[in-house]
Amino acid sequence: MSLGHACVDVYQGAVAALVPYFVAERAYSYAAASGVVLAASLLSSVVQPLFGALTDRWAMPWLLPLSALTGGAGVALSGVTGSYALTLAVVAVSGIGVAAYHPEAARAARAASRGSHTAMGWFSLGGNVGFALAPLLVAAVVATGGLGASPLLFVPAVVGAALCAAAVRSAAGRGAAEREGEGVGTDDWPSFLRLSGAIMCRSVVFVGLSAFVSLYVRQRTGGGEMAGTAALGVLYAGGAVGTVTGGRLAERYGRLAVVRQAYTLSVLAVAGVVLVPGPSVYLFVALTSAGLYVPFSLHVTLGQDYLPRRVGTASGVTLGLAVSVGGLAAPAVGALADATSLRTALVPLIVLPALGRLLLCGLREPASPGRAAPAPGPSDRRSRTASA
Repeated sequence: MSLGHACVDVYQGAVAALVPYFVAERAYSYAAASGVVLAASLLSSVVQPLFGALTDRWAMPWLLPLSALTGGAGVALSGVTGSYALTLAVVAVSGIGVAAYHPEAARAARAASRGSHTAMGWFSLGGNVGFALAPLLVAAVVATGGLGASPLLFVPAVVGAALCAAAVRSAAGRGAAEREGEGVGTDDWPSFLRLSGAIMCRSVVFVGLSAFVSLYVRQRTGGGEMAGTAALGVLYAGGAVGTVTGGRLAERYGRLAVVRQAYTLSVLAVAGVVLVPGPSVYLFVALTSAGLYVPFSLHVTLGQDYLPRRVGTASGVTLGLAVSVGGLAAPAVGALADATSLRTALVPLIVLPALGRLLLCGLREPASPGRAAPAPGPSDRRSRTASA
């Protein structure tokens, strides 16, 4: 499941990694380039909760290999399209493929993890490794062969489809058992909505930096394309450590305590990326990556446990709508950069993790399936005392 997740999420990272090449080869403006990111995110944002609701009603394991192929096909065609409109259309198709994958995959991973935060961290690690590899894969293909070589980017989709098909076959006959624990408990919609709001703040920061950190670091350091690609790789690579680390920390300290501290770190780290000059920007990109990725898998399990009767819907929102909504803000960042400067356009991203941290205040740790709810930490005890 984790390897298949990596192959699918290559295509989420690949769209942002292609932005500098669209600017260089097709002379796209910042706003036009960010529109490509929007196209990949918009339909994905809308349809992923729909796929989640569908998987709450029916088992749809066949979606896994099909969505891998669909996500890859759109990105593979994006470099050989003849018009801007057609480019937007094919990356939108890719976004739909990615959207179809995550709710069913998250459900299967939840069942396999049996409530382990660390195990879910390993599942999320696969997706984040895919993100991290995307800039390197795009650079290897497009930097050497130009955008016309983009059909080669379809290869991970074929591998991912094969891995997903194998996972589906190995899980055959266990569908009823996987859903046995679902539908038990009470849905806590207020807590879920506040969590989703925090994830949206994180998403805008992550997508905004994904789209523009490569160009920004090239400006700040005076380096070439590889300097920008390296910065994007650092931003994504934090997922390889952050998601698993987040799961292990949550086993010890509780999910909400870890998530809150990660948002606090993100405020300081993003400020460093935007405001601190020179090559030290790479250090702050790495810290930003840690702050954004440590809570990644914890968002998913928290959402599922806040909505135990609607696990597919919760997965679709926490892995889809709330994450992809950042792409809706990318054109605004691009338009502001065109009107002022890229640095000015990135300044608002400093505030958003702070807003997300405020939304997390007062939330309580939900019970996980198969385990008792952990003892409240100091922050939870303070919030209960205040509410009393």
